[in-house]
Amino acid sequence: MTGYLTAPWLAGTPDGAPVRVATVITRLEGGAGLLALRGAEAVQGPDVAPVIVTGSAGRLRDAAADRGIKVIIEPMLREVIALRSDLRAVRRLEQIFRDYGADVVHTHCAKAGAVGRMAARRAGVRRIVHTFHGFPFHEFQSWPRRRAYVAIEQRLGRITDVALCVGTGVAAEAVRRELVAPDRVAAIGVAVDGPQRASASMSAQLPGARRRARCALGLRPDARVVGSVGRLAYQKAPEDFVAALADLGPDVTGVWVGGGELAGRVGRLAGGNVLLTGERTDVLDVLPAFDVFASSSRYEGLPTALVEAMICGVPVVATAVNAVPDLVVPGETGLLVPPGRPGQLARAIRHLLGSPALATRMARTARARVGDRYGLADLRAALLAAYVPGPAVDVLPGQKFCRAMSEETEKFSTR
Repeated sequence: MTGYLTAPWLAGTPDGAPVRVATVITRLEGGAGLLALRGAEAVQGPDVAPVIVTGSAGRLRDAAADRGIKVIIEPMLREVIALRSDLRAVRRLEQIFRDYGADVVHTHCAKAGAVGRMAARRAGVRRIVHTFHGFPFHEFQSWPRRRAYVAIEQRLGRITDVALCVGTGVAAEAVRRELVAPDRVAAIGVAVDGPQRASASMSAQLPGARRRARCALGLRPDARVVGSVGRLAYQKAPEDFVAALADLGPDVTGVWVGGGELAGRVGRLAGGNVLLTGERTDVLDVLPAFDVFASSSRYEGLPTALVEAMICGVPVVATAVNAVPDLVVPGETGLLVPPGRPGQLARAIRHLLGSPALATRMARTARARVGDRYGLADLRAALLAAYVPGPAVDVLPGQKFCRAMSEETEKFSTR
């Protein structure tokens, strides 16, 4: 697609120069970090020069380096809301955007989306794109807190040229909540691509795939295994997964692949009933070890791990939140349960474990539906379309807008 998106559409940019895209995310990790990285990888080329700005990065920083993508660590970009440090983060990001000469700023998730979009506006960046992987507001919060988050997102929507929503469920809620004008909302998918995808899809169907995967995890070949993949964080509700496994009894082994800030607490809750593997780079290789994949999340976008489980032919049970029903069609491609109800989660898992023919049928249907969707080519097309400018956004001037946002945030921090 060389020549499709070049810099002349931006006033003051030298003719033929690549478009400079600053991708901003609070933590370059987990599913959101992976999608941010894969997005930068997808558009990178002669016409687009991406850089990733993040507050912290784990193994994905090395992955970015391997792909020739620069990662800038800005320590003031933190997940916790703190007005003073957040305003410093806005100023630091503004300077980064000016120094880089960013033509497009593309933010991910709530915190980076707030400070990143404010900084981009102050820096005079011509194109501001935000990706909703889910929302910072959800049913498990108090009403005042939830309403404050919605108000902040609505204000930020006024300076957002395009809102990319990971899954149609997320896009529908963004429109319903009036976070962004409807004509600036677009649904996208996750990206699971490369030789690893094709290899995993083929090898998962081969005899011995389950045995090899269980050997890699140190599990018995004849064990009944229920697994999950994700960060050990509040959003993922790992304590509900542990509670569901306890309900299933000692003859079912639980496995959680991924690390996070709740690792210690979840480890104490799990005892010896759930194996916590920590971060792994071979997720597609170990997924066939699971008899059932279970997602216990309180809120989600479109989880990469669910797509990966379906590619590997693993039956799935998931909570009915946000865009998860894009993938999990009850009774066809898996089972859905309410969030925050570990007993219901255990019941659905038990049903699939006790109905192997049904579980196999659902897994095959899911695998066929995923097909060759959710690849880098789809993500590239969506991002390039978002980076192309449309009509100018009618918003408050930069400094005035940032003052208004600061006032809104200060009111929120006192609640």
